[in-house]
Amino acid sequence: MVAGPDAEATARRIHDTPGPRWFGADRPIRHVHADSAMFVGGLNALLMQSLHPLAMAAVARHSDYRVHPWGRLQRTAAFIGMTTYAAEHDAQRAVDAVRRVHERVRGVDDSGRPYRADDPHLLGWVHAVEVDSFLRCHQRYGAAPLDAAGCDGYVTDMARIGSALGVVDPPMDVASLQARLAGYRPELRGTPEARAAARFLLIPPLPLLARAPYAVLAATAVAMLPAWARWPLRLPYLPVSEATTIRLAGHGLIGALRWVTTS
Repeated sequence: MVAGPDAEATARRIHDTPGPRWFGADRPIRHVHADSAMFVGGLNALLMQSLHPLAMAAVARHSDYRVHPWGRLQRTAAFIGMTTYAAEHDAQRAVDAVRRVHERVRGVDDSGRPYRADDPHLLGWVHAVEVDSFLRCHQRYGAAPLDAAGCDGYVTDMARIGSALGVVDPPMDVASLQARLAGYRPELRGTPEARAAARFLLIPPLPLLARAPYAVLAATAVAMLPAWARWPLRLPYLPVSEATTIRLAGHGLIGALRWVTTS
């Protein structure tokens, strides 16, 4: 459901195509993006990103995530795989495809403010949230968390992709990443579109057998949100449960996913 029907062909193209890569085998980005903690990080990032009204308006009006949620997820997974591991020309081709889509996404939100998906300011928000969510969730649930230098290195690696997508002056270390995120705080709020997206992300249409594991994944992703982000999305804040039961369940689920995907 995540990798898509052409998973094997895509994997062969990513890993078997000869040529230089954007990132060497020793770079932190390759370590972080290979871990199953990315399942939590991805969901956490989507919830956070919805808090910017203009970014959420662009998604609500131009995305098919409700009709084809798995297709969108598969495209995102392919993009991450291509830019992280594929040959340089395939990574650039993936970026160019996203930029062409962004050029067509523009409109006006409910308050009359214009938005453009290729607006560097909005791109900066989406990028900073992804970097922060992927890294924080890896540090909590990854099999081998990074040291401080590795965390800074991951932010630097992600800046390479962000710049290619049109982000201006992306953060290069953890300190600048946190400062960048703090700068967006006054712009954030929960809109009806954001709350509807959160409900869909946390309770999507799933086969019966997938619902219980996904519920654990959803609870784990919500628990990784900062407390201030809960109320705008009408999500609970349960610090005791999140620090005990949910964290243990999250480790169990991510460990099981890691075993399945690497065995």
